[in-house]
Amino acid sequence: MGGEGVPPNVIGKRSKKKDEEPVTDPANLDANPPKKTAETSEEELRPEDFYYEGSYLVFTAAYHLRRGYCCNSGCRHCPYK
Repeated sequence: MGGEGVPPNVIGKRSKKKDEEPVTDPANLDANPPKKTAETSEEELRPEDFYYEGSYLVFTAAYHLRRGYCCNSGCRHCPYK
C-alpha cells in the first residue's frame, strides 16, 4: 500500500517549501480584515508615514489613518486608542 521503503516517521508528512507561508490559527484571524488597495498598500511608505528614533521606525498618525485599522501593537501615534 504505497510507502514501502519509506521510514514510518516520514509517511504522511509534508516538507515545507521556502515560499510557503506558515499556517495561521483561524482563531487568531480578524473576521473582517481590511482590504488592501493601491492606496493602502503596506509596501508603499511615504516620507510623512514614519520617522526614525534611534534604531526604531516610528509610524505617524497619518500612516495609521491611511492604513485604516489598529494593529494592537501599542503604537505611539495610534489614533485608534
